[in-house]
Amino acid sequence: MIAQLLSIGFLIALLPLSYVWVSGDRDKYRKLVWLTTFLVVDLIMFGSFTRLTDSGLGCPDWPGCYGTPTPIHASADIAAAEAAMPTGPVTETKAWIEMVHRYFAMAVGALIVALNVLAWTQRRQLGHTPWAATILLALICVQGAFGAWTVTMKLMPLMVTIHLLLGLALLSGLAWLAAERTPAPQASDWRAMFKLRSWLWLGFALLILQIALGGWVSTNYAVLACLGFPECNGAWLPEMNFADGFTLWRELGHTGSGALIQTDALIAIHWTHRLAAFVVLPYLAWLAWQVQRLPSMRKFARALWYLLGLQFLTGLSNIVLGWPLVAAVAHNGGAALLVLVLVWLLYRSRGTERDWPLAGQTWSDKSL
Repeated sequence: MIAQLLSIGFLIALLPLSYVWVSGDRDKYRKLVWLTTFLVVDLIMFGSFTRLTDSGLGCPDWPGCYGTPTPIHASADIAAAEAAMPTGPVTETKAWIEMVHRYFAMAVGALIVALNVLAWTQRRQLGHTPWAATILLALICVQGAFGAWTVTMKLMPLMVTIHLLLGLALLSGLAWLAAERTPAPQASDWRAMFKLRSWLWLGFALLILQIALGGWVSTNYAVLACLGFPECNGAWLPEMNFADGFTLWRELGHTGSGALIQTDALIAIHWTHRLAAFVVLPYLAWLAWQVQRLPSMRKFARALWYLLGLQFLTGLSNIVLGWPLVAAVAHNGGAALLVLVLVWLLYRSRGTERDWPLAGQTWSDKSL
């Protein structure tokens, strides 16, 4: 079965690999990095779609579906599970959603293996260490392990949240590799970016914290615990239970002691994420304003403005419109794209004054 699953992942990966191979771009490594980065964003969004459609246990074992490589082979088991619990987590549709997510993840793994092959065989031409690609390969293996524990531990909120954060770590690493192969800003703008570096790192840390809180809201199904905006259930300070809400090691829907989790704990989870947004969004907006003052960096500032607007609108619509699927998936995708933009900005703030390159020069070009 494992060989069949790997074959499916490899066949899916053949499409982007073929595109890279036949493309006219002489820098195949750069093309593959950018394409893999794009697909990881898609994978994160599809992972959120899997979670939001309650498909995480559509196939309640791992790595296959009832010990088979596809839901087709497991149709009898799926039908029996659905008949026993019609409103349960196992249906044919949910099984396919879950397995497509796994196939997609295996395909991304195959692309990162290919990236390692290029990084090591062309390390002299690339002008930077191939170990970065190897670290990403190790990271996706760890990510796969947490994906397995997400299923075998029955969607334990801590496992699901770590799985999300590891996906963002993988995306950040790929974004850093992509930034290495792109033109640098003007030298004068590079100096200004270097001065912003500490503020950019703080913004990145705040963003990751906010995403972790958002993941905790989603994995605990606490989105609708607070109705109304800006108040929560008609109160500015609703009754909350932070101890139960932020107990990390517990089963889904239960407290640390095993009792059913109560609404006041879910409100605490939701309210914390909402309050943190009133800190993170203005801070990132201030960073966008600072970056916008630099002529060669304005496209990144515009991207930040657009994505912050998207996050505010989709987050608000999740509350007032009752958690529509499209808005919820877009909210996850916007967070991933914010991570991308901030990583690119952080890359452009690196180095010291003597390292500042000439306008239009890449770091890899400079090393050559």
